[in-house]
Amino acid sequence: MRVDASAMLGLAKTPQISIAKALEIYWGLAEERVHGKDPNQMRIWRNQRKRAVANFLEVIGDLAIDQIDRDNMLDFRQWWWERIRDEGLTANSANKDISTLVSILRTVNEMKRLKLDLPVERLAFSEGEQNTRLPLSDEWILDHILRQGALNGMNDQARGILLVMINTGCRPAEIAGLLPQHIHLDHDVPHISIEPEGRQLKTPHSRRKLPLVGVSLKGMKGHPEGFPRYRANGSLSATINKFMQENGLMQSNDHSMYGLRHSFEDRLLAAGVDERIRADLMGHKLKRERYGAGASLEMSAGILQSVAF
Repeated sequence: MRVDASAMLGLAKTPQISIAKALEIYWGLAEERVHGKDPNQMRIWRNQRKRAVANFLEVIGDLAIDQIDRDNMLDFRQWWWERIRDEGLTANSANKDISTLVSILRTVNEMKRLKLDLPVERLAFSEGEQNTRLPLSDEWILDHILRQGALNGMNDQARGILLVMINTGCRPAEIAGLLPQHIHLDHDVPHISIEPEGRQLKTPHSRRKLPLVGVSLKGMKGHPEGFPRYRANGSLSATINKFMQENGLMQSNDHSMYGLRHSFEDRLLAAGVDERIRADLMGHKLKRERYGAGASLEMSAGILQSVAF
């Protein structure tokens, strides 16, 4: 077998890979990161990476990875700063875009054994005080959202998801992603199971069982097979938020349907529910080690019944 002398001497040059080519290569290198994503999650994931690369190409051009220098990266950062300053975009948006690009470059560099010293450190903007999603008040939920006939004009599946969210605090995508086998209406304690089946969950702590009570039980009974219209469709939040805004159901311009999740947690807190149980119900990471199995379905149902609409 013939061996190139320059390769033996360590003098062979690494084939140049452009930024655009790096993205093509990246899709194959990142398979483990997308395992379990549903089609909508996959679309969002791919588009975020396409957008980051497109932004870099617009500002800097399609350089070879080994030609990227610190000035290029600082120029890209400056471009983002001008957008933050002039267009009202957030530092968080800039940081996500920059970190996405950096992740692509680092993955290709590492997995293709390029051994490049990429100039990608210290590019993030300070995000300062973050905007928090505002909870919808209990009075608002009762007097407006649950007012007789208030949701009549909303399509049936979106309305069902909204009702399930009120007394479970689930993320909208968690409800939309329910498969028939995750819905247990005939159980002694009717409940839903949030499982990493058919889609990826946001965090490992998101896997949980949630009793159905009040309007959430009613909403789920209307859809015992789940919500196929939104199972892999990214339009759910936009659909519900638009309906609520156009029909006077949004408490302010700063609120969104996601505020129902925050309202749910506020009600648990006001009722004096233990931190461990709150974290388990919300699908949050606990700030200490979890001991034992946690609250039973029966116990959780009793707690939710006490704060339910």
